Amino acid sequence: MLVPLRPGELQRLIPAVATGNQFGAALGNPRKILQRVMIAGIGGVITLVISQVLVGSQFYSVFLIFGVILLLYILWGPIVEAGQKNAALRRYPAAALFEGNVAEVFTRERVEDRHEQANKHGELELVENRRTWIVLEMEDEDGYLGQLSFPMSKKHQSIRAGSLIRCLVLSDRKDFSRIAALSDAWLPGQRTWVGEYPYILRPAFEELCQLRLGRPNNQRS
Repeated sequence: MLVPLRPGELQRLIPAVATGNQFGAALGNPRKILQRVMIAGIGGVITLVISQVLVGSQFYSVFLIFGVILLLYILWGPIVEAGQKNAALRRYPAAALFEGNVAEVFTRERVEDRHEQANKHGELELVENRRTWIVLEMEDEDGYLGQLSFPMSKKHQSIRAGSLIRCLVLSDRKDFSRIAALSDAWLPGQRTWVGEYPYILRPAFEELCQLRLGRPNNQRS
């Protein structure tokens, strides 16, 4: 079942400015955090050193400000990234609340990183870091809707085919004849949110479900 959102509801559910959860998700894994720290540290220090060489020059203040901005990249980088993710969904002209069920649950392995590493014989070999992702296929009385995939954890082991699931559906067509994007999703029966990135303001979404669907979060008609 699709329940079209009213004007302004999408913007209340997906903020323009990153929330704490979104900042944490955009910050990334330890490898990504290290990359941000290196960019901020090396770029900021080099730029600040250049600014000191240019003391008295008209370019001094430019390099000084740019250096400080680079040093703070570890903070504003994730905020900008999260804002871009949010904007990608907020831009769609049509949005609806979806209520359906999990049609199928399965897992697949994803390669998240590849790097060369020396073995005990001193030879370089390709090492792959793999992670298990869970995939949920969603459907309602009108048929198949789409897939939602995300890294698997222990709390996801209770998800079964037939579980009630709710999310936002985005489209560039008012009749939703083509689904362009899906948000993260709420599983009321398990009291669990799932998804690769936390687009939705969760308390607001749960409240909207009660208002628009007219029944408790753990029930469906």
